[in-house]
Amino acid sequence: MVILIARTLSTSQKLKHSLYSLSQLFTFAQHQQSLPTPKPKTPPPPFLFFNFKSFSSSIPSLPFTRDGNYEEPTSLVCPGCGVHMQNSNPKHPGFFLKPSEKKPDYHSHTHLVHIAQESEFPGSLKRGLVIQPEDGDEPGFDSGRRPERPVVCARCHSLRHYGKVKDPTVENLLPDFDFDHTVGRRLASTGGTRSVVLMVVDATDFDGSFPRKVARLVSETIEENSGAWKQGKSGNLPRMVMVVTKIDLLPTELSPTRLEHWVRQRAREGGAASKMTSVHMVSAVRDWGLKNLVEDVVKLAGPRGNVWAIGAQNAGKSTLLNSIGKHVGEGGGKITHLTEAPVPGTTLGIIRVEGILPGQGKLFDTPGLLHPHQITTRLTREEQKLVHISKELRPRTYRIKAGHTVHIAGLMRLDIEESSVDSIYFTVWASPYLPLHMGKTENAQIMQEEHFGLQLQPPIGEKRVEELGKWVRREFRVCGNSWDSSSVDIAASGLGWFAVGLKGEAVLGVWTYEGVDVVLRNSLIPYRSHTFEVAGFTVSKIVSKADQALNKRRQNEKKRKQSDPKVSVPAESPILTVGADSNSCSVRQYH
Repeated sequence: MVILIARTLSTSQKLKHSLYSLSQLFTFAQHQQSLPTPKPKTPPPPFLFFNFKSFSSSIPSLPFTRDGNYEEPTSLVCPGCGVHMQNSNPKHPGFFLKPSEKKPDYHSHTHLVHIAQESEFPGSLKRGLVIQPEDGDEPGFDSGRRPERPVVCARCHSLRHYGKVKDPTVENLLPDFDFDHTVGRRLASTGGTRSVVLMVVDATDFDGSFPRKVARLVSETIEENSGAWKQGKSGNLPRMVMVVTKIDLLPTELSPTRLEHWVRQRAREGGAASKMTSVHMVSAVRDWGLKNLVEDVVKLAGPRGNVWAIGAQNAGKSTLLNSIGKHVGEGGGKITHLTEAPVPGTTLGIIRVEGILPGQGKLFDTPGLLHPHQITTRLTREEQKLVHISKELRPRTYRIKAGHTVHIAGLMRLDIEESSVDSIYFTVWASPYLPLHMGKTENAQIMQEEHFGLQLQPPIGEKRVEELGKWVRREFRVCGNSWDSSSVDIAASGLGWFAVGLKGEAVLGVWTYEGVDVVLRNSLIPYRSHTFEVAGFTVSKIVSKADQALNKRRQNEKKRKQSDPKVSVPAESPILTVGADSNSCSVRQYH
């Protein structure tokens, strides 16, 4: 009966465990016979474990705010997103459910079968299994309460377990995060504790996620307070540390030295380089650079300093702080776990992150700054998934000449209008889920009318094309001195960029939606692919599904025509795709 433990236990130990297990089963069977068969209870959702003895039975909705728990909160604050919690209105932010009272051992015997349904020799005994007594199972031992899991709001629970928000309209009730009021005034104050600002920037969208407003505010504060400090007056000089995240998504061929030089140059053009204390390149996924970052921040903050993690939405602040807490948290104590998801605006209020800084130092996660110039701010959740970069970037290179066009989905288009050379190399650095198309510029309008929202997604659906706004053109004059490497980038905020390689000059027309920021910069990744993309659509699931839907619709129209001769079906018009290196047209017709 004790086959599995016979090799490790002595004879007396075998007998002791066997008798104890049989006595457990006999006692439990007697107890079950004296009680009616209990009805099964539905266990509470995973986010309901919390001790509510210190709270009232109903927590009312509070005025909507994003202040979070900067100070000691007088109300319950979600540790995942920083929103004030309430259990009175499911249509308001911060809603959660009050858990029902459960005994510590309410599910300890759920694996046992009622004695009336058990066979003469239970399956567990036939397999040689014994219910081994644990420390808390001995008679007279008080197991106490189980460790409680921190409660989070229903929105955080949905993001953590399902990767989406059930009702995104609830977030619209919250006011916009006022950086100047909540954080800016504390940074600009001449008194108080020392402040360290972590400017978190996404390496794959540097210009789109770079917090220009924060950089300008901190730089001005340093200049003003520095003058007061030199005059012997009180002056709080905040330290500005730039943290470039998601470097694991950049190609491994890119050297760290070149990346740091490029980052400092872009930061200087953004008005922050002269006031920056240090720059760190990190990967929260692979733990690159985290140890050096924490050591630097602890040194700058001192024993009582305040550290603020600030950045654009979806720049990776919460993921970065979770990774720091997991691997270099102080003393293995209680560490706040923030909600992280590939959804912009995951953090709703200021969150004080416990267990990372030593002494009385405080670390705060802040809501992501809304950058309207990023194209992701106007996309739906499904469209954002296609644009989101989650894997290491790979180049997709075209070799084309004047009079040709390259589309990145239905979001960006680049035309070669004039060129002093025969060929130009364009390398697309963007999400691999975005379909591309190359053809003649004279057919670009037809592409927009017939394929935006279908083969070229996002936008998903033809109606979404109009909702994204006006399609506008910008002009860039570029020059280069090599075909072997890219000289300049043309980047669209929140989307990706074209890397341009040429030995001469060219005039380029760039099309995207009005309000989306497009910048010309030195090339971040000078390398291109060794193989070239061909004319037409790139192979992707989006193009395949759109073609299948088109073919199905045409087959249905043919069937209707055959069944009813009166129904007229318009003649199919072939779609022309032009080779990049020839003037001849090849007919590509969908069947």
